[in-house]
Amino acid sequence: WGPWSSCSSSCGDGVALRTRRCLRSTEEDTCTGDPRQYRLCQLQGCPGGSVPFRAMQCSLYDNKPVLGTPARYRWVPFHGAPNVCDLNCLAVGHNFYYTFGRVLDGTRCGPGSPDLCVGGRCLSVGCDGILGSGARPDACGQCGSSHDTCLFVHRLFQGADPSSEPGGARAHRRGSARDGEGGGGAGMGAPGPPPPSLPLPLPLPMQVLLQEPNPGIEYEFWLPREHPQLGRGDTSPLRQPQPRGAGSPPPQEPPV
Repeated sequence: WGPWSSCSSSCGDGVALRTRRCLRSTEEDTCTGDPRQYRLCQLQGCPGGSVPFRAMQCSLYDNKPVLGTPARYRWVPFHGAPNVCDLNCLAVGHNFYYTFGRVLDGTRCGPGSPDLCVGGRCLSVGCDGILGSGARPDACGQCGSSHDTCLFVHRLFQGADPSSEPGGARAHRRGSARDGEGGGGAGMGAPGPPPPSLPLPLPLPMQVLLQEPNPGIEYEFWLPREHPQLGRGDTSPLRQPQPRGAGSPPPQEPPV
């Protein structure tokens, strides 16, 4: 790989490019993969009142001859066209738009979109800052690492005196059909998709008001593999942890 280029923008968001040279030992060897790579470069915010990047590109064609006619138009971005990475501009005061080729690299794919256009394609930014890499953080928030950086801990509390959970865990609050099961117990949220994970830098105390005998409270969290809690014995009435690698299938229903 060669060095990264300068950022495509002087403020706000932009992209930098680097290329790589194919080194072959024989003529039969081929180099696979994309010879270009783009990464996000975020600079200081643009001054107040600055013209948005896409709008600036459309305005370059203001009062210029278009469509082979002497008519002159003022152009603003049009976001209803099929390809979001084309420079689609609407003629102000008229009911048509025109496509002036592609937008410049580093243009947002749409209003409020975090994705950027590069080479006419809309690419998502991975957690490594590389566009189109598909890199996502694992359950412990580590980017670009293997799925072995943290373990899944799944426990069932059936007593009345739980110990606090260790700090450094990442909890996923979610609801399920089991919440509040048994007529008493504690509802932990409505059924639905889990929200983003929350890092827990300190022990997290929780209170549960039981109006009937505890029907069993099941909970789970991700814990860094090197956390000292994983080496301790469990002296509380909680079930022993069941570690598994991140990305593994969920465990079977625990025995009650």
